[in-house]
Amino acid sequence: MRLWTGCALAALTALAGCSHALTQRPAAAAPVPDTAGPAVEPRPTAITRPTRPVAAGSRSQPLVALTFDSNLTPVMISELDRHKVASFDNTAVVDELEQLHVPATFFLAGLWVERYPAEVRRLAMNPLFELGSHSYAHRPFAAPCFGLGHALPVAAMAGDVQKSLDLLRSFTDHPVPYFRFPGGCYDQAALDAIRPTGVTVIQYDVASGDAFGLSVKAIVQHVVESAGNGSIVVLHITGGNTAPLTARALPGIVAGLRGRGFTLVKISDLLAAGQPVEAGPTGAVGGARRGVETGRESHRAGHPSG
Repeated sequence: MRLWTGCALAALTALAGCSHALTQRPAAAAPVPDTAGPAVEPRPTAITRPTRPVAAGSRSQPLVALTFDSNLTPVMISELDRHKVASFDNTAVVDELEQLHVPATFFLAGLWVERYPAEVRRLAMNPLFELGSHSYAHRPFAAPCFGLGHALPVAAMAGDVQKSLDLLRSFTDHPVPYFRFPGGCYDQAALDAIRPTGVTVIQYDVASGDAFGLSVKAIVQHVVESAGNGSIVVLHITGGNTAPLTARALPGIVAGLRGRGFTLVKISDLLAAGQPVEAGPTGAVGGARRGVETGRESHRAGHPSG
């Protein structure tokens, strides 16, 4: 089963039977709480990098990571060029995160980075945030993948990931070595192909449903009720007609998660806190919860979600 990061998330089923194998990791310093004043860069640890995709962090601590994908494809670029959409950069999402002092990890597609360099610089300069790769061209690494088209040739996969990492390094000298597959879709061939890049694949166990979401209340309720210790929540920074409600949902999500006693952290700090939960070999995530109100018709029209 393949995971994806937004559209058609109503079809995502709970995968309680998926692998929960854990990598062996030595004890590490606790992450910096999201309410502990000015943010700082993650402290170096002796943690061994996971060798399998990560579905969630340690289930032993009340930590939750909010992650944000930026998607941009030729179809979306065409909408921008034809002025059908004003922007696929939802700056209000970043405004809310800064105002609420919420650490977050962003997975940026290379085409999006090139289109919105000022936003990338803003993210890179803020120690609350860390930047990872969401591929360069946002083509699927395994197909079918929820309307994203034909899969990238295996021989081109490592180059695509490396190109996105090199692009990030032109904006920051400290990108994190994390990668999220477009649509959350992958197979063993894709994992083998990108291994030379040295990235850690980050999946998620809570799909927020903000992609093509129709209800702020539904998105907030789903995220707050679905999150557990170590959860990785996937949201979007695209805005436009792909994730229009994310910024409006964030205050409720943050208040709800904090009200349940969770500390919000970056992926770096989540992984430093203990043994992560691994995703399955084909994109299946242990304990994943489906998203809500996701607009499948738009996905079939060719709009990506993850």
